[in-house]
Amino acid sequence: MNIHEYQAKALLKSFGAPVAEGVAIFSAEEAEAAAKQLPGPLYVVKSQIHAGGRGKGKFKELGPDAKGGVRLAFSIDEAKSHAKEMFGNTLVTAQTGDAGKQVNRLYIEDGADIARELYCSLLVDRSVGQVAFVVSTEGGMDIEAVAHDTPEKIHTIAIAPEAGVTDADIAAISKALELSGAAAEDAKSLFPILYKAFVEKDMALLEVNPLIVMKNDHLRVLDAKMSFDGNALFRHDDVKALRDETEEDAKEIEASKWDLAYVALDGNIGCMVNGAGLAMATMDIIKLYGKEPANFCDVGGGAGKEKVAAAFKIITADPKVEGILVNIFGGIMKCDVIAEGVVAAVQEVGLKVPLVVRLEGTNVDLGKKILNESGLAITAADDLDDAAKKIVAAIKA
Repeated sequence: MNIHEYQAKALLKSFGAPVAEGVAIFSAEEAEAAAKQLPGPLYVVKSQIHAGGRGKGKFKELGPDAKGGVRLAFSIDEAKSHAKEMFGNTLVTAQTGDAGKQVNRLYIEDGADIARELYCSLLVDRSVGQVAFVVSTEGGMDIEAVAHDTPEKIHTIAIAPEAGVTDADIAAISKALELSGAAAEDAKSLFPILYKAFVEKDMALLEVNPLIVMKNDHLRVLDAKMSFDGNALFRHDDVKALRDETEEDAKEIEASKWDLAYVALDGNIGCMVNGAGLAMATMDIIKLYGKEPANFCDVGGGAGKEKVAAAFKIITADPKVEGILVNIFGGIMKCDVIAEGVVAAVQEVGLKVPLVVRLEGTNVDLGKKILNESGLAITAADDLDDAAKKIVAAIKA
């Protein structure tokens, strides 16, 4: 689960991290009152969407010469003007794709005198099984280009979980970021704070880009991005309350209600499988035969008829889907339960695209019997290769 910048900063502030004063607003009319709460005279008006690259983004409705999704304002009137222009429009960035995201929230923040922009993130480094700091002196909006063109400028410092962030770790991070003076002193408290927040809130990613050294030589978190482990949200009602469903795919929201592992993709063949490994194999073989998967949908090992039917309806609700491949290996999940769920869903929502089903494992004969006697236009497949060939051929026909 992702949250907005202003929410991430509030969370970090609760742990003691240095962040600027700021006010989130939900309509252009709130901009003046929000700006008046800040010291000024410099304000930063920031679009709040779940995507990076906002500063270099462009609004679809405003033309190529309009300013991006992060703008400086040198007066309250200018902040109001920016807010009026940005609210309700569609911001397209390198991370949103061509569709972009509508701006429904803004964050008006007190300006900062910036001397240097740095990059700092925390993630789980699975190569060593530890949380790691990933840092660079090349902070700002083009960190992806830095990683691609000059990877030697990216430094990774793994943190031993039994020790936490030690003085040696702080020294290593500070050296990588070329910190000295007051900034190096601030680092002694900031980096343990970031680690503590990451671990205690079960984050998957914490990115501060940029982390700035101000002209007074102190550190400040100028931007913050957070992603949380969905499997741990039951421990964090405060984090769950920050969810903004308008930033998420409606199909993924519906899937979460049924505890389905569903991710929308850009292809045209819907996939329903049980097990993440089987899902990956299914998507791979669809690509092998020249088509693209429309989703990753894993119903899990113990789904009932209703859950299977819900998954099928979510897949068919995607207008890009031109065909559906159901690929089930029955272990804990029984093939007859899958068959009953598919039949129930098709009877409820109809079948407007080709459907190929491959069943194998527990109760496979009963599952096939249910499908064959349903009277529905369902194509059976003998194995995964056969299933992929049949669904691709059906779409091309």
